[in-house]
Amino acid sequence: MISNLNQINNWKSQIKVGSDNGVELYIAQRYLMNPLLVGGKKFDLRIYALVTNYNPLTVYLYKTGFARFTHHRYTNNLEDVSNNLVHLTNVAVQKNSDNYDEKSGGKWDLRCLKIFLMGKYGSEKINTLYFEIQEIIIKSLFSVQKEFNNDKHCFELYGYDILIDDTLKPWLIEINANPSLYANTPADNEMKVKMLDDMLTVLDLERVYEYIIINFKLV
Repeated sequence: MISNLNQINNWKSQIKVGSDNGVELYIAQRYLMNPLLVGGKKFDLRIYALVTNYNPLTVYLYKTGFARFTHHRYTNNLEDVSNNLVHLTNVAVQKNSDNYDEKSGGKWDLRCLKIFLMGKYGSEKINTLYFEIQEIIIKSLFSVQKEFNNDKHCFELYGYDILIDDTLKPWLIEINANPSLYANTPADNEMKVKMLDDMLTVLDLERVYEYIIINFKLV
């Protein structure tokens, strides 16, 4: 996290700024100072999207996923800007915290989160929030649709990272083309195994399913 332009020079001196093919590219992303908090802690969402076709665009959203929480209360004070345990929700970062909860892994099922948010903000606002998240996913896929060589024998499973601000507006943080399927808790393992099972059912590579109930939703 950069809070002063002078930090960029220090950062450049510590990394590889070039490669064999030329200059290596980086993306600068504005930090959101007003994240929505639950229990005073910052979180983001991991949502899975299965794309089976880019022309016409055919995408399924998995109905569950997880919210990743920090293990320290949020503050945007400048003196705490370097404390990754406050600002970064990644499990790889949070597992280094003395407060790390190995039982929950710092994760919360998205269905539980949605019920909690509906109880606090009302169903109408939260349904609008989830609709806007769905729009982010669809628009991001349309933006790269022409760049993909459509192959009916291929599919993509993406992991979307979404942050919600305190006005209930969703923001796209990043899209993982190769989302981690590592599970750090039994509940996490159960969710990911079911997700992969449902994914293979949607794909129906052996053409054996005529009708089956799954947790992927066509959008």
